Amino acid sequence: MSTLRFVGLDVHKDTIVIAVANEGQSEAVTLATIPHDVTKLVKQVSKLVDDKKHLRVCYEAGPTGFGLSRRLKAAGINCVVIAPSLVPQQVGIRVKTDRRDARRLAHFLRSGDLVEVWVPDEKTESLRDLERSRDDAKNAERVARHQLDKFLLRNERVYRDGRSWTQKHSDWLKQQKMGDPCKQCVMDDYVKAVDDATERVKRLSKDIELFVRGTALEPLIRAFMAFRGIKTLSAVVIAAEIGDLRRFTTARQFMAFLGLVPSEHSSGKSIKRGALTRTGNVHVRRILIEAVQHYRHRPTLSAALRERQEGISPEVISISWEAQKRLCKRLNYLIEQKKPRNKVIVALARELAGFIWAVGQVSKPLAA
Repeated sequence: MSTLRFVGLDVHKDTIVIAVANEGQSEAVTLATIPHDVTKLVKQVSKLVDDKKHLRVCYEAGPTGFGLSRRLKAAGINCVVIAPSLVPQQVGIRVKTDRRDARRLAHFLRSGDLVEVWVPDEKTESLRDLERSRDDAKNAERVARHQLDKFLLRNERVYRDGRSWTQKHSDWLKQQKMGDPCKQCVMDDYVKAVDDATERVKRLSKDIELFVRGTALEPLIRAFMAFRGIKTLSAVVIAAEIGDLRRFTTARQFMAFLGLVPSEHSSGKSIKRGALTRTGNVHVRRILIEAVQHYRHRPTLSAALRERQEGISPEVISISWEAQKRLCKRLNYLIEQKKPRNKVIVALARELAGFIWAVGQVSKPLAA
């Protein structure tokens, strides 16, 4: 009868270091360093046991992605992806190598001290890549606009006729003529960079709306859109980044995953709570903080919100309405109590996460 073998992989672009820990108390040992080739990896680890069911394999989440995990599972090998930030650190050890890292993973996999991350299916990961590329495009647009703004400010050209980046502001930009041909060249280049970045954002936004149709996540996305302040793009970010919310057993667990709970350093009778942990998924945390700004207005069902709620289950609509009433009341109360606005917004984002979690318990993605 084969014993369990626990395998830690230190995965890089070109190489994979393999370490093995047997059942019991024996130290983990380095098995081999091989090229990054899944076929060779499967052959190497399969030699360790008579039956692949007795293998437990892990590696840290990173830039190499989830492809290795999927291919190992397809080969019948139990492989999990580990959260790197939650791997136990051994105080006093000042030497870090790939071989040591692999042995450490094998050791802690055997002891059960590693935290597994959710591995999305390939279609969900594709949708996640798309919405993240749109987020990158939005950041690039922001940088391009900032560079143009500062160039105009250095040349004493300041727009004072309303909000920036409107059609009126765009017309004003086109009217700006620099006396120096060199500066005019710079001006034209900055304007073109802004226009190109804006066009890229619009194109990717349309692509998201197109590719989300017919996916397994579409029912979940439509359910999230029943909330005030959450339209297609925001709903896609939440669904693609989180997936099935039923993997969180409680709302508090989901809030902690998003880093919306306070840090704490307590000992004995001393209780000290600090700033947000800011762990977990930064994309969803940002979306919820942006969405909760809409709840400063009194609860109402606008024409746009009614349209988004068409075909949605009454249970989901009821949760979204309770969210409107609760969050509006809490926001106004905390503002009246002179609480710092930033802290109020974060507190409400945490509560909105609870309502999102509740919807995730009654709505789920379709089977892939």
